[in-house]
Amino acid sequence: MSEESEQNKFGFKTALVFSMLFAILAAILVFAYYATFRRPVTTLILVRHAEKIIDPNNLDVDLNADGQARAQELVRMFGDAGINAIYATQYKRTQETVKPLADRLGLPINQVNAKNTGDLLAQIRAQHSGQTIFIAGHNNTVPEIIAAAGGPHYEIIPESEYDNLFIVTIYRTGKAKVVKMKYGKPSETGVGSGTMAP
Repeated sequence: MSEESEQNKFGFKTALVFSMLFAILAAILVFAYYATFRRPVTTLILVRHAEKIIDPNNLDVDLNADGQARAQELVRMFGDAGINAIYATQYKRTQETVKPLADRLGLPINQVNAKNTGDLLAQIRAQHSGQTIFIAGHNNTVPEIIAAAGGPHYEIIPESEYDNLFIVTIYRTGKAKVVKMKYGKPSETGVGSGTMAP
């Protein structure tokens, strides 16, 4: 009888240890699930500024008539899209690209320095996690923002292209997926690969 009692104790202890290990593993899995999936999904909508006036003597030019029409197209497309914040660089061409949309939504235009992509993303993560953010940048800064957000690396947008639109979905895991599309009047494709000052 003593041998049978010892085996029962051993079996009970083994079952207890496995039950405790299972409980610890379950707790770790629950914690990992909530740590990952409690973070909300953030959506960035990025465009390069619309068509601008060409003036070699002025680095801070306004939009031309085509650019103003493109800015109105953004109102049509995103006026009811649930945008929570709008960002643009310090230059008039980016400000004017988003102004009609900002006016329609009653949102301020948050101004960011064109050279501080990291600061922009830190601000979005801190203040707008889980929201939909609209950003107007430049042919070199839009690809930088996408890459810094966890998306793929795109080439600098050619000087002649103003019709690219990128929707970047930043998932709870920190990875990002990008949908690249065209909007408004088609631009001349791929002319001019150099960058101008933002």
